[in-house]
Amino acid sequence: MPYDTTEAKIFTCTQSRYLAEQIANAYGVKLGNVITSRYSDGEFQPSYEESIRGNRIFIIGSTHPGPENLMEMLLMIDAAKRASARHITAVLPYFGWARQDRKDKPRVPIAAKLVAKMLEAAGATRIITMDLHADQIQGFFEKPVDHLFASTIFLPYLKSLNLDNLTIASPDMGGSKRAYAYSKALESDVVICYKQRAKANVISHMELIGNVTGKNVVLVDDMVDTAGTLTKAADLMMERGALSVRAICTHPILSGGAYEKLKNSKLEELIVTDSIPLTQESPKIRVLTCADLFAEVMQNVHYNKSISSKFIM
Repeated sequence: MPYDTTEAKIFTCTQSRYLAEQIANAYGVKLGNVITSRYSDGEFQPSYEESIRGNRIFIIGSTHPGPENLMEMLLMIDAAKRASARHITAVLPYFGWARQDRKDKPRVPIAAKLVAKMLEAAGATRIITMDLHADQIQGFFEKPVDHLFASTIFLPYLKSLNLDNLTIASPDMGGSKRAYAYSKALESDVVICYKQRAKANVISHMELIGNVTGKNVVLVDDMVDTAGTLTKAADLMMERGALSVRAICTHPILSGGAYEKLKNSKLEELIVTDSIPLTQESPKIRVLTCADLFAEVMQNVHYNKSISSKFIM
């Protein structure tokens, strides 16, 4: 049989409902019916209100902290397994806890691997995610992982800006590979920021490797959390003679005083996806949807078609 003839069903965790509705609409099906009951002490229980026996189901939910988001995904997967779903694909637009992908000091967990094992133990048979913090996190899974790149969304937008003297920048050494990939696609120069941290989310020192004088700079990163790195890098580049500084970040975590930092920075625009819902609006933030990307990949997975065109970086 060339493909699965049973209709796929799409369900969502509560924190990703808006994005899931957009994905389901692009896919061409209605979002499945799930009711989440809550006890007075905060415990919750998701319940599928339709049969999923023998179906391929997609469960959409970003697992950004706090832990409720991850716990809801695990309960949804477990419920689907116990309801005899045939294939259970966890669609994680943002794979949370990914920054803990190694032991960077003694006596700390490798949370990214723990989360991978929990998803598999719950019953996920496939994972679809986008722009992991580190590509090697795919190796923590024993099940197939489709790791999509938001570059398929960002590159057309960057090209539409028609920026002269475009330069791609990485906000740290770890993101240099991503920056070089964008620069190759856009045929532009690359600069790199070198930063030292006093502790998590606190930068003690930053230097710029490369020349940005007279350039329109685009910073590239997989996520923006407190926005400290991006805003400090933007201010530094403007001081060094850049004409403008924009940033593209796939996952808009935007915690702490991030919105205020963006407002007061010299960053002209922050371009993000809707992998995580924004907690407030900002005139400096432009949101590009990833719904069409996920819908197309989910359809191709269901019908056993290639998705390699979405791995352009």
